[in-house]
Amino acid sequence: MAWFIAVGIALAALNLRTAVTSVGTVMDEVSAGLGMSAAATGLLTTLPVLCFAIFGALTPALSRRVGEHALLLGAIVLLGAGQAVRAVVDSAVPFLAASAVALAGGAVGNVVIPALIKRHFPRRGGAMTTVYSTALAVGTMVAAAATVPVQQAAGGNWHVALGVWAALAAVAVIPWLALARRSEPERRSTHARAGRAALLRSRLAWAVAGYFGSQSLIAYVMFGWLPLLLRDNGYTSGQAAVILAVFTGLGIPISLAVPPLATRLRDQRPLVAAFVVLYAVGFAGLLSGHALWASSMAVAVGMGSFPLALSMLALRTRSGAATAALSAFGQSTGYLIAGAGPITFGLLHQVSGGWALPFGLLFAAVAVQLVTGWYAGGERTLEDEGRAVPAGPDPEAAERAADGADHAADHAEGAGGGGHASHGVSGPVAGHPALGIRDLVAGRHRTSDERGRRSDGLPAAGPRQGRRTARAGRRRGSRSR
Repeated sequence: MAWFIAVGIALAALNLRTAVTSVGTVMDEVSAGLGMSAAATGLLTTLPVLCFAIFGALTPALSRRVGEHALLLGAIVLLGAGQAVRAVVDSAVPFLAASAVALAGGAVGNVVIPALIKRHFPRRGGAMTTVYSTALAVGTMVAAAATVPVQQAAGGNWHVALGVWAALAAVAVIPWLALARRSEPERRSTHARAGRAALLRSRLAWAVAGYFGSQSLIAYVMFGWLPLLLRDNGYTSGQAAVILAVFTGLGIPISLAVPPLATRLRDQRPLVAAFVVLYAVGFAGLLSGHALWASSMAVAVGMGSFPLALSMLALRTRSGAATAALSAFGQSTGYLIAGAGPITFGLLHQVSGGWALPFGLLFAAVAVQLVTGWYAGGERTLEDEGRAVPAGPDPEAAERAADGADHAADHAEGAGGGGHASHGVSGPVAGHPALGIRDLVAGRHRTSDERGRRSDGLPAAGPRQGRRTARAGRRRGSRSR
């Protein structure tokens, strides 16, 4: 069943950006064919980030109501239906409405898939995040590269060029239909709900949102303005298109490399710093007008911050419920931040008549990325903050959960398990809301160095021994009372 879910995630990820990048390549033809005003065209280009922010924020509540499998199935249906409808309409308003439907499906998928990875692949999160981010990059690039050839093959008909992507969504529906019929009912958390109000008070949640938003802002600006910058520096339209194609294509190998590397590291701040340096070097080169090809590639590699941001959604949480909450908050807030980027960059370029002032916005985004990424990349989880996840059940329930955790730990150790705490606990109690109470009872809220030694210099007791000793002490105390 695991491989079937992995295939379903990959197919769903292929579709998450097709509704965005397919339109961009035929925007002039769509605008002219539908008689869209400049305001309507501007709304169409802004619609993706608005939908990603709004519908992404609503996803955790929908997930608790209908379950993750059914919700992702519905998201793919919306993607396909929206793209099919907008391929047959002939006026601006229905086209915008159908686009919003398709983008709403993409927004829900953005949030649900990281939670599904955390739930179904707690010990293979890095590998599955690689599958997810790579499929996302492939779908983004293929939709951008293939839409115009499809249009030309259809005799210049942009309706066909946009409608063909609904067929890809129809393929992605198949495994989730099967999973909805065969899988067990969705597990719904009633204790580990990281509410939005609690996340608003979480420094880690804001750091993840800031990191996601700053890298998305840079990405949207570069995709929208890099060709014009290159043409202003003497490149032809064809040469600029080639550089943009390579710039986009580099996202695929980067998406293959970054998530497993991030998962192997206990602390992701070295990766944060490396991408910041690449951004700074690349932007300095683009601003100077020298070595534009090399500078563009440096920025392209620096955009490995996107798969890193996706990896952080799982690495900074222990349970699927917390991953979904952090994913919704980080992505919805991040896309709101990113949505202002291209417009602000364009206004600064128009006001100044040059590139120095708008590039100041990019350098500011890099600074924000360094600060937020440095905090988000540290070895901590959302549950550790206490405020982000409500307290678990009563003490007796917590003790029963601790007993279950012992069995899971025995099984994991017997199989050569272990792993880092931020990757979750394997076994049937992975991500249980009582784990925070269990850790407090067992005295495990100590640093890794403290866990490895006692004050007398002798090796510390193992986690199972510590938990059993703590429970034995509580039982003796109960008898004495």
